[in-house]
Amino acid sequence: MANRERNKKILLELVKQSDNSRCADCGEPEPDWASYKLGIFVCLNCSGIHRSLSSHVKSIRLDFWEDKLVEFMESNGNARAQAQYEKAVPPYYYRPQREDCNILREQWIRAKYERKEFTGETKYPPLPYTTGILLKKGKDNTQFLKRKFVLSEREFTLSYYNKEDESKGPKAVISIKDLNATFQPEKIGHPNGLQITYQDGDHTRNLYVYHERSEEIVTWYNAIRAARYAYLKTAYPTGSDEELLPMITRNYLKEGYMEKTGPMQTESFKRRWFILDSQNRKLLYFKGHLDAEELGAIFIGTECKGYSVRECVPLNARGNKWKCGLMVETPERQFVFMCEQERDQREWLEALRKVLSRPMSPQDYTSLEGQCG
Repeated sequence: MANRERNKKILLELVKQSDNSRCADCGEPEPDWASYKLGIFVCLNCSGIHRSLSSHVKSIRLDFWEDKLVEFMESNGNARAQAQYEKAVPPYYYRPQREDCNILREQWIRAKYERKEFTGETKYPPLPYTTGILLKKGKDNTQFLKRKFVLSEREFTLSYYNKEDESKGPKAVISIKDLNATFQPEKIGHPNGLQITYQDGDHTRNLYVYHERSEEIVTWYNAIRAARYAYLKTAYPTGSDEELLPMITRNYLKEGYMEKTGPMQTESFKRRWFILDSQNRKLLYFKGHLDAEELGAIFIGTECKGYSVRECVPLNARGNKWKCGLMVETPERQFVFMCEQERDQREWLEALRKVLSRPMSPQDYTSLEGQCG
């Protein structure tokens, strides 16, 4: 008969080993669950996905473990599984982190263990994936309509058509150079929602798309990342993967509504949706959270260049419903914003200070020309 306490002690020692001390799939520290089919240690969120795949999971602290299952865990572990199932992951393929949405996490797990896409037996992706139908939100309404998208790695462009008939030409041809893609399920209101951001002249534009099938939208996301990776290898031929991979796509440091007043600080406050893009050092603002085009952008430099952020109580506040203020100061002007809650105020201050504290790169100085208020 299995010794419950002895087996629990063995498992707790195994999960302390460096390879097992983080979730095999998302990297969350101190995983409390294990798949005794695969011999890996995983976090609670990933364990739920494995359970849906009939991957046989147990809690290493609460469940009863038979001797033979503990022996299997001892002879396997995260490192051995990763060597088998992650043998040929392309550099550009996104590996979900603990804070990422469930769709990315689920499709990563399915790609590894169910579809076995990275064992080296087939090259990922198995077939070229450069064209297809996505549901796209209209620019001036909330309706999502089917649109044909074409991704060209050779030309470094993403195009979409208002009609499936390509003979009429694309509605837009977007350069991969300044493109970013990020999953936004809550913002878009669909679990497979993807936000595509790009530069259109001096303005930042957003496309909001989704596909009914999770596998399809994650494949699109990684196809975009593949094109971005190919572009970066061309633009920065001496750049290492360590340098280039963080530049492929990025999540935004902070998003949310704040109230904004004008340059004289006597104008009425208006509610705006703000996005802090830390990589480009820009605080973008839009009329609403699903707007296609920005109203303006504020470049965030460094303190030694005359930029700062602090709490403030505006003297001539008018029309504001919220009371927690902060001021962003640039060499040209002061921007005053109001947050709904003190927590929002603290989070915005912390996020803006992270950008302020990072040294500017040569590319950042060229962005100064495009700042506006």
